[in-house]
Amino acid sequence: MVAIEMGIAAADPIPREARKVLHGLASSWSDVADCRALEVVPLKGAMTNEVFEVRWKRKEGCSAAAAPRKVLVRIYGEGLDLFFDRDDEIRTFESMSTHGQGPRLLGRFPNGRVEEFIHARTLSAADLRDPEVSALVALKLREFHDLDVSGQKKVLLWDRLRNWLKAAKSLCSSEEAKEFYLDMVEDEITNLENELSGGNQRVGFCHNDLQYGNIMMDEETRVVTFIDYEYASFNPIAYDLANHFCEMAADYHTEKPHILDYSKYPDLEERKRFVQIYLSSSGEKPDSAEVNNLLQNIEKYALASHLLWGLWGIISDHVNDIDFDYMEYARQRFRQYWLRKSETLGYAPLQLCLD
Repeated sequence: MVAIEMGIAAADPIPREARKVLHGLASSWSDVADCRALEVVPLKGAMTNEVFEVRWKRKEGCSAAAAPRKVLVRIYGEGLDLFFDRDDEIRTFESMSTHGQGPRLLGRFPNGRVEEFIHARTLSAADLRDPEVSALVALKLREFHDLDVSGQKKVLLWDRLRNWLKAAKSLCSSEEAKEFYLDMVEDEITNLENELSGGNQRVGFCHNDLQYGNIMMDEETRVVTFIDYEYASFNPIAYDLANHFCEMAADYHTEKPHILDYSKYPDLEERKRFVQIYLSSSGEKPDSAEVNNLLQNIEKYALASHLLWGLWGIISDHVNDIDFDYMEYARQRFRQYWLRKSETLGYAPLQLCLD
């Protein structure tokens, strides 16, 4: 914990511009004892931003004196403009607030923002495997996909893949490009798009990064909230489900947070249960054909998830200074892509060196 008095500390992680916003916020709250005396607690698990809990003591005698005032400060990581448009992300953030989703935006500064602090528990990696919690996530995800968010309802996945591939090629060395077979990835993206462009696929507003750290739950009400909409956009809902399943292989709170364990990828029965709950949330029981079709598409879109986050890892390794082995993470995602491609799409496996 870092204690900051009068907005100054020997090792102050909060930028001066952010402190001005925080001071202004605390000044507007009549129950804060000293708007300039704040405590800063770094929060673990973020891979692209630095995130801090900031709190102030309340005045003695007020009804909630025992509980400090809290906000969340998010300081953007370097190079994130390669992944998404920050103004678009802020508009999405504000739109989510109008729909009663997630935290409210309390303030902005040049390289970050201040958010409402949600008094709920962030899920753990193990929570995603809890049938009760998983059911709540499935129901919430259906609600999220059904949100009537303004903007063009166009699938972003394929353009994003190609844009990130271009960025990865421009940043990495020739040796890295060769290691990851980047010259082949453009064709892989096109083949996947062609494979998945047919049929009646449902498009919705997708989170696109539904890892456990972006899911919060109130322990008393059991209300689930999704946070962090940096990558949110309209996409096939099967992609969002696939990406969520892929995230079950991760635990970002270990000594080696970049290591993925794909033995934890949900088995068929677990995936089927999640899909049935998701589709049943409207009150109508889905037929087996609908369930099976979505399950098949999810496995295909898992390949797109591996490619996307593999490219993310390569790019992040070159632009982000956060202590995370992005390149090894990328290797694991690409390795899964090539290992799973032949089984999922029925193609003859390629003999590639994946280590």
